[in-house]
Amino acid sequence: MLQSFLKFLELGLYHILNFDGYDHILFVIIVSVPFIFKDWKRLLILVSLFTLGHTLSLILGVYDIVNLNVNVTEWLIPVTIFFMAAYNILMAGKPKQRRPYLMYGIVLFFGLIHGLGFANAFESLVHVKENTILSILEFSIGIEIGQFIIVLCTLILSFVAQIIFRFSNRDWVLVVSSIILGFILPLIFMSPIFS
Repeated sequence: MLQSFLKFLELGLYHILNFDGYDHILFVIIVSVPFIFKDWKRLLILVSLFTLGHTLSLILGVYDIVNLNVNVTEWLIPVTIFFMAAYNILMAGKPKQRRPYLMYGIVLFFGLIHGLGFANAFESLVHVKENTILSILEFSIGIEIGQFIIVLCTLILSFVAQIIFRFSNRDWVLVVSSIILGFILPLIFMSPIFS
């Protein structure tokens, strides 16, 4: 039991912290970058909603309730990052205009898309003897821990940029969001969906 828990916890951590699949890292960074340490509660809710969406779609995908073409899913994932980056750019310096409940819904929905991207690969990791739902929950705990690591690193970098190097929050959000936008645009247009 403990061995299975540790196995799926490690897989969840590896899934989110794996630089080969840096799209999840970029998504968590783009969600985190507008926030500072004092906003930790809202950020915790956003990141947990992303995990919840990821978990739900993983369950739906593993049990063939929702089955989306792999190429479509692999195209939609960078599109979600594009929209979050574009939102950050448009809303930079306008914190009062940000609507937290709208963001909660969007991040949850984008988590659903990201989870579908891993559903096919996850099926091959679960043995017949293992409880699939329990394995998905253990995997999700690993994802959540990995996301907290990324969030913490993003908050520390934001602190350093804004306090030590005197970036305004607006400028910091614009710079990071623009860099991520530059990374993600080629993934959108070089997708197999366009082939």
